[in-house]
Amino acid sequence: MKVCRQSFCWLATLLVFLCQTSFAQQQQTINGTVLDATTRQALPGVTVSVKGANAGAVTNANGEFSVRTTHKLPLTLVFSFVGYSPQEQTVTDASTSVNVQLSSTEILGQEVVVSANRTTQSALESPVSIEKIDSRAIKAMPAPTFYDALANMKGVELSTQSLTFKSVNSRGFNSNGNTRMLQLIDGMDNQAPGLNFSVGNIVGITELDMDNVEVLPGAASALYGPNALNGIVLLNSKSPFQYQGLSAIVKSGILSESGRSKGTTGYYDVAVRYAKAFNDKFAFKVNLGYIKADDWQAYDDRDQSLLNGYDLKTGNRSNPGYNGVNLYGDETNVNMFQALKPTAFTPGNPLSNGIAALSAATGGLITPQQIYGAFMPDSAKTFVSRTGYNERDLADYDTKNLKANVALHYKINPNLELLAQGSYGTGTTVYTGADRYSIKNFRMGQYKIELRADNFYVRAYTTQERSGDSYAVGTLGAGINEAWSPSREKWFPEYFGTYATQGLTTFSTAFQQALGSGQNPQQAFATAAAAAKGGAAGFHDAARKYADRERLMPGSKGFEDAANKVKDKPIPGDASGVGAKFMDKTNLYQGEFMYNFKNQISFMELMVGGNYRVYALNSEKTIFAVDDNGDEFRIHEYGGYVQVGKRLLEENLKLSAALRYDKNENFEGQFSPRLSAVYTFLKTHNIRASFQTGFRIPHTQDQYIDLLTPQARLLGGLPFLRERYGLNGPNVFSLESIQAGAPKPYTFREFKPEKVEAFELGYKALISGKLLIDAYAYTNTFKNFNGSQVLVKVTATGQEVYSIPVNYEKDLKSWGWALGLDYRLPANFTVGGNVSYNKLRNEDELGGFQAMYNTPRYRYNLNFGNRNVSQSNFGFNISWRWQEAFVWSSSFVGPLVRVNNLGEIPAYGALDAQVSYLFPKPKVTLKIGGANITGKQYIQSWGNPTVGTQAYASIGYNL
Repeated sequence: MKVCRQSFCWLATLLVFLCQTSFAQQQQTINGTVLDATTRQALPGVTVSVKGANAGAVTNANGEFSVRTTHKLPLTLVFSFVGYSPQEQTVTDASTSVNVQLSSTEILGQEVVVSANRTTQSALESPVSIEKIDSRAIKAMPAPTFYDALANMKGVELSTQSLTFKSVNSRGFNSNGNTRMLQLIDGMDNQAPGLNFSVGNIVGITELDMDNVEVLPGAASALYGPNALNGIVLLNSKSPFQYQGLSAIVKSGILSESGRSKGTTGYYDVAVRYAKAFNDKFAFKVNLGYIKADDWQAYDDRDQSLLNGYDLKTGNRSNPGYNGVNLYGDETNVNMFQALKPTAFTPGNPLSNGIAALSAATGGLITPQQIYGAFMPDSAKTFVSRTGYNERDLADYDTKNLKANVALHYKINPNLELLAQGSYGTGTTVYTGADRYSIKNFRMGQYKIELRADNFYVRAYTTQERSGDSYAVGTLGAGINEAWSPSREKWFPEYFGTYATQGLTTFSTAFQQALGSGQNPQQAFATAAAAAKGGAAGFHDAARKYADRERLMPGSKGFEDAANKVKDKPIPGDASGVGAKFMDKTNLYQGEFMYNFKNQISFMELMVGGNYRVYALNSEKTIFAVDDNGDEFRIHEYGGYVQVGKRLLEENLKLSAALRYDKNENFEGQFSPRLSAVYTFLKTHNIRASFQTGFRIPHTQDQYIDLLTPQARLLGGLPFLRERYGLNGPNVFSLESIQAGAPKPYTFREFKPEKVEAFELGYKALISGKLLIDAYAYTNTFKNFNGSQVLVKVTATGQEVYSIPVNYEKDLKSWGWALGLDYRLPANFTVGGNVSYNKLRNEDELGGFQAMYNTPRYRYNLNFGNRNVSQSNFGFNISWRWQEAFVWSSSFVGPLVRVNNLGEIPAYGALDAQVSYLFPKPKVTLKIGGANITGKQYIQSWGNPTVGTQAYASIGYNL
């Protein structure tokens, strides 16, 4: 408490100092207006700065600005805005209004970014690769939403799990719900604290309120802390001071894909934004957005069981052990040969009596074991699975998403602003993990209070996650099966009994006939065995038909009643039945600050920052482990960083170094250094080099999950959980060693955070103001890579199966490169494209470890457009995106099946396009567009839905 009081007093003193020093010199005010030279409309968001000084402002919704400065007259104002030619205006009299008209043009490479160094700088001079979409580009993008447009960025890929749930990735190790890519919305971590993944834009910023998106591929932990292992996505909303008034957009269209239950369905997207600044002190904004559609559907029916000698190419529903990719309940399987053995050789039942009678008829020449093996398939090919249900009969495809945001801003002085912000999102969508999850009536809120200036900020926020009525689709399928016919007690015994009866009857009949025809017992046995083997497919069909005779059919009352009971019962269920409901009410709390000493130190750049975070786990004791008092855990983390920078060689060489330290209570502290250099020559040519590090602290489930599933108990990797379940003993073996026939006791290594060391070289240049070139090459070395290990514990009563996260013993190494070219043609037409390459270098050394690199080697994007053709207010944009086929590794088949090279994600190309027209006086924009307008269906990751064409038309006001 003493430390907290001292810190608070220090912080209060600092804030008072900041407030007071801003008035230390005599100020004068310069007012004016900025208009579009063609339309004569006001231009909001134009940056107005005093040349040679720190003073500046941004125009409001009416194009008005007010600059306060202590600079002596005369002075020069510089007006700059993306997409417009910069302009300078000399001011000799502060009392005279300054009126400026900017001419629209396409100026490449002039974006200002902040994510690369946490300071404002030109994108050309960024020390690392960075991509940006600003509000002007968002309006012109040929994509249904700005989030979809991220796929057009260089080196960035998306994994589509549903219409409203997409995961962003870069530089390899793609996954659904990517936990190696950090996403910040207005500075707040957008991950669901308990579910452990960024929830796309479900709880985020509407298109109307989106100011810009910055994507920084590659390690970024030195400045942004844990989980920025593969990069960061920064989404920043508009200020109510800069963008005022009412804005609205209504978008409607269709989703079309022939494999869905109904091929073509409607799509609706509405958003409203209102912002008001009452004076230069107080402003607020309100945002609402709503999306509704029938979602894309996942219906891949390929057999991923890999049982009975089948694989993905040869497997089909005739395989008794069939497990369809998007069918559920069929994951439950039993080896019939082994399961029937006790019955076959235990006297007193019809099966063993029949086998014994046949053996006796041969005078013992043919043993019971030989007869059993004759009418049963080979032991390696007798796996039988339950009959599954299609995903479309289990998941809720009625996708909807409601977003609401309110923000209050108060300017204590022109350079010091206090704001409070709340964002809330709710909806229904589908997510892919080890299972498919129907995220139904999910709710999440993020609430923040922040004090900021151009050289510091202090913020505190919380993320409140509520899983609502979410459930695991695969578990639901298994639960429905168990509800009407329990596997162990009824379904499998009926199946096996029917098969055995028919198999033994066929064998016995053929055997008797062969003996009667004069064959000796050995010849008759061979004849009968051939007859039994030949009838195996028919026996399986008859057995499944009999066992499924009372099967609950989708749409029936019995099916719906059973489904509702399973969906309402928390995972994993209880003695009365299986539960599929995902219970999670975990909260995250974070406080952080940053201070830039630019006003105190002029010869170099110095910046410091830090944060403190708490996860409050709450699954109502269904998912996470509990302590000795029966309470779920809290996880505490803290970290801090310092960054220094210096310009040398007449300011052409910019050097920077950063060092961050982070500590999670369950792991050793982590240092994350970063070094970078940017050399500028010929004014617009920049060569950059950097060494960066990143790390990922195991997420909340990897630390504390304790969940019994039908296939295994999922455990966190912390030592106390291993001890709780006795996994440190000599009777615990890896699944791989058991499958290889040589059980080997498993020895745990220390569970550590993942780390990456990354080197990057890059070149970025603007040639003749027309050609923008951006290229980079990188290498990554991952240490302590986090994967999962299946363990089998042998006990006196049988076996217990566990799945637990562990670190890979060796380093994983990857490398890649990318090249982007954009060219400004005459009349402001633009053409461009980018290509990226990513490869895992030591893939052949992995053995059975699942690295899940899951990234195509090559992908490219091409684009052509004009935001305002010949100043006619007509615009268009066309893009083509393509990626090659690649192999996906996944745990989607379940924790007991470890398969590298699970299946191929086919190559695909998609054409997106839009045309728009602006009516200047009513401020109305009409837009017609489509994504994947060629209609070629594709999937982006294993188990995910097939994506078709999305066509739309929108009308927007005051965009």
